Amino acid sequence: MKANNSSQEQKLWNDWLNNNCNDAANDLIQNYMYLVSFHVERISSHLPSNVNKDDIRSFGLIGLYDALKKFEPSRDLKFDTYASFRIRGAIIDGLRKEDWLPRSLREKTKKIERVSRELEQHLQREPTAEEIAVQLDMTPQEVEGLINDSLFANVLSIEEKPTGSGSSHKEGVGYTIPDETAVMPEDHILNNEINGELIQGIKSLNKNEQMVISLFYNDELTLTEIGQVLGLTTSRISQIHKKSIFKLRNTMKKIQAFS
Repeated sequence: MKANNSSQEQKLWNDWLNNNCNDAANDLIQNYMYLVSFHVERISSHLPSNVNKDDIRSFGLIGLYDALKKFEPSRDLKFDTYASFRIRGAIIDGLRKEDWLPRSLREKTKKIERVSRELEQHLQREPTAEEIAVQLDMTPQEVEGLINDSLFANVLSIEEKPTGSGSSHKEGVGYTIPDETAVMPEDHILNNEINGELIQGIKSLNKNEQMVISLFYNDELTLTEIGQVLGLTTSRISQIHKKSIFKLRNTMKKIQAFS
C-alpha cells in the first residue's frame, strides 16, 4: 500500500510546512498510518504475547509525528523512507525503556543457552528444539519462542543510542540513514562474510521455512500477508518463523557479532 500522491496531499504538505497547520499534520499522519501498522506487525512478530500491540503502535505514532516535524523536503529522500527509520527507531526505543523481557524469561533463556551448549558438546552437532525441551521440561514451541525473544533483545542492545552529553543527534540502527555511495574494502569483505553465513544457514531450512524467511526479510511482507501467499494461517506462519529463527540462531548471533 502506498500513500496518496494527489494534489490534495500536496496541499496538506504545503499547509503543514509553510503554515504549521495542525489539521494538515493530522491528515498527513492518517495518510501515513500504514507505515506504523507495517512496522508494528513486523516487530510484534519477534515479541512475546505479554507485549501490548497498542503500546507498540503508540511508540510508532510518536516516531511518525517526529518524522513529520523533522522532515526536510529539500533532501533527496522520500518521506515514507525517512518516516520508516523514525517509526522503527521510536518503537525500538520504547521497547527498550519498557524492559519488555521479564526477568523470568531472561533466566529461562540463559538455561536454554547453557543446555544447548552442553548438548552440542555431547552430540557434536547443534541440538534440536525437541532435544533442548526434553532437558528443561518445556515444549519445543516454548524453546523456539524464547530463543526468538532473546535474539530480538540482543538487537535492542546493539541498537542502543549513545547518551553522551551535548549531542542531540541520535545514532543507531533505528535512526541513521546510511550513506552507501562508497563501500570500503573492509566493509565489502565483511558483507561477503555475512552473506556467506546467511546462505549456509538458510540452506539448512526446509522449503516452507526458506519461503517464510525470504518473504519476511527480503520481500518485507507481514506474517498475515505471508499466510495469504502460502495459504496458511497467521498462527502457523508465526510457528514456522520461530522455528526458522531457532535453526538460524547461531548464524544470527554471528551476524550480530559483526554489527
